[in-house]
Amino acid sequence: MKNIYKFFLIVLFFSNSLISQEALGLDKDYEPRTILFIGNSYLYYGDSLHNHFKRMAEEYLEDYDGAASVKSATIGGSRLKHHNVERLIMPKAISSIEKFDLVILQGGSSETLTQESRKEFSYYANKHIESIKANNSKAALYMTHAFVKPHKDFQVNQIEVIQDIYDKVGKENNVLVIPVGLAFDIAYKEFPDIKLHHDDGTHPNLKGTYLAACTVFASIYGESPIGLKYDYYGAINKKDKIFLQEIANKATSIYFKKNN
Repeated sequence: MKNIYKFFLIVLFFSNSLISQEALGLDKDYEPRTILFIGNSYLYYGDSLHNHFKRMAEEYLEDYDGAASVKSATIGGSRLKHHNVERLIMPKAISSIEKFDLVILQGGSSETLTQESRKEFSYYANKHIESIKANNSKAALYMTHAFVKPHKDFQVNQIEVIQDIYDKVGKENNVLVIPVGLAFDIAYKEFPDIKLHHDDGTHPNLKGTYLAACTVFASIYGESPIGLKYDYYGAINKKDKIFLQEIANKATSIYFKKNN
């Protein structure tokens, strides 16, 4: 199944080859089996990002049990400093998992707004990544999306500030940065009428969560999500599914080529 899937992608999407994983702190052909997402409500809106991601992974990987292997630890409104990462990655701290191969850290939406909050974000990201590596696990950073109107903290080109701090911390620690925020930005630029946020201008709606899951998939596996059949049991229509998969592929292609 996996070999057929890869051949399909190579034939149809050769020009969209994505990632040099070795340049991102990952081994070539790295395929983590146990994955932990750590963050806040950005991860659990839309039936939880990890649920969508694990179903994509099950489609892509042979004999993969996503329910037993992909977990999420979230605290509403949290920043990185609020998570006891050392405790979360202990053997069997979550389910019966002895060790997570990959731990994905999602910072708070407001952690990029000021110089002081960005400094705090960097400190705790570095601290958590050190703990994760000491556990012989890989770490990754989940680049958050920007606010949109009518959120009070909406700023034009906010994604540039977000990307700068995630790039900086990612390079300092030689870890993968998953460009979800960039994917949102590209989607809005290419199709201004699409809605990826709830009315509050901050939380992702179902389409936003699906786009994020596609971006995580492409970033981790170094494969285009274009062609995935998963559509949340028909809740994402065919047109939106194709568009969101293409945006995730474009965002990761642009981001990783720029940062290799």
